[in-house]
Amino acid sequence: MYNGMSHSPQVSPLRRARTLRATAAAAALAAVLLTAGCGSSGGTTRGPEAAAAPLEGFPVTVDNCGVKTTYEEPPARVVTVHQHPAELMLALGLRSRMVGTAFPDSAVLPELKQDFEAVPELAEREPSFETVLDAEPDLVYGGYGSAFDEKEGRSREAFAGAGINTYLNREYCGKKQVTMEDTYEEIRTIGRIFGVPGRAEELVSGLRGDVDRAASAVGDEPEVPVFVYDSGDKSAFTAGGKSLGTELIRLAGGRNVFADLDDVFGDVSWEQVVDRRPEVIAIYDYAGAGSVGQKKKFLLSQPALADVPAVKNERFVVLPLTATLVGIRSAYAVGDLAGALHPGSFR
Repeated sequence: MYNGMSHSPQVSPLRRARTLRATAAAAALAAVLLTAGCGSSGGTTRGPEAAAAPLEGFPVTVDNCGVKTTYEEPPARVVTVHQHPAELMLALGLRSRMVGTAFPDSAVLPELKQDFEAVPELAEREPSFETVLDAEPDLVYGGYGSAFDEKEGRSREAFAGAGINTYLNREYCGKKQVTMEDTYEEIRTIGRIFGVPGRAEELVSGLRGDVDRAASAVGDEPEVPVFVYDSGDKSAFTAGGKSLGTELIRLAGGRNVFADLDDVFGDVSWEQVVDRRPEVIAIYDYAGAGSVGQKKKFLLSQPALADVPAVKNERFVVLPLTATLVGIRSAYAVGDLAGALHPGSFR
């Protein structure tokens, strides 16, 4: 595991980051001035205006969860916190811009595995503020709100104070129910920030096609009531109405029985689960929350759940947590869910 570089006890990480950036800025300015002052073989010189010409498509201004950032050029050193931002960047061909990632939730998509493993892992969970600074990023891209936990010293304001931009996955802006359109817009926004809008549109087009084909296949089927089981024993931690999971279930021909829960995730009682009689249970699979086998065993062992149709008929579908978030996997999840909820439509 990457532990970063050691610090001198007299120099704080924040000051160190500022010093590094000041040094880099001075070196860049010197290079520009040298270029502007040197003639070509034909005797023509480049003025300061030519040297400072903006890149095509830049500057780019993004308002992300109330934080407005203007990018004069694409970020060059990015740390991703949580797996779905990392996979999104890799799918856009941005491996060379990534200097660190953290908190892998599940097995990486096979086609991205080699590139993902080439990025240094900074921490098994969210890295400390100092660990992120050691990677010397110019952008931190977080997947969950916990990426920028103020109590842990990782607030967006703290990173801004160190001269580091931040971006938070839009699912955690907390304003409304998230849909697949948010996934597409997330991809487009990251494409704009990194100057690859064409790649972003191509990726969106492919994912949208996958979703449309799966949704069309089950469009005339009756809705199947689905309960999402994330974790919990005394109560059930489940996906609420603001989660992308609710949208994925709908597109796959189902209905989240807790769509009325006004949050991305939340706790419900087992009595409520029994009352809503789900026919299918979608088990979210990710590291640190117990194995799928353990979760199934728990659900099947509870006498109170014995008459719930999904438990009685042992109708479970397993989804990696990363497949239910705003990222590239959500489109694949629609097809997997649709096949599980309406197997007859895919024979």
